[in-house]
Amino acid sequence: MDRRIKDNYYLDIAETVLERGTCLRRNYGSIIVKNDEIISTGYTGAPRGRKNCIDINSCIREKLQVQRGTHYELCRSVHSEANAIISASRRDMIGATLYLVGKDVNTKEYVKDANSCSMCKRLIINSGIDYVVIRDNKNTYRKISVVQWIEDDDSLNIKNNLGY
Repeated sequence: MDRRIKDNYYLDIAETVLERGTCLRRNYGSIIVKNDEIISTGYTGAPRGRKNCIDINSCIREKLQVQRGTHYELCRSVHSEANAIISASRRDMIGATLYLVGKDVNTKEYVKDANSCSMCKRLIINSGIDYVVIRDNKNTYRKISVVQWIEDDDSLNIKNNLGY
């Protein structure tokens, strides 16, 4: 019998977490794992006590036809990575791995070239997480060293997100 490798096992769990997401465009699920223990989970959704996009059946970014990867400040939702980080203590996240899965709400397909936004990257860096593993499809993924984000010029990522 073939046993599911751990990275795909944790990505499967993150994919289940994304099913709680409340975005009308794309939902993401994140889990933070350290020493084979799940530290916390997070999904895309409005801050506690505020209405979700699915509750009001409206997405301002959709209405304004905002390009993917830009103007997240307009969004009602907190990203899954941020929600997972909020739910964990920093001491538990130091040296951990964050697993991230994104799916398009309408097509149910995995988000092509999914990645954390520049704000979530900063949160991940400050949290002490060492790696981010992102699902590309059911059996393939990318493992990113957070050190690489630190060493790279973040302004390049911002320029790419703005279409420069």
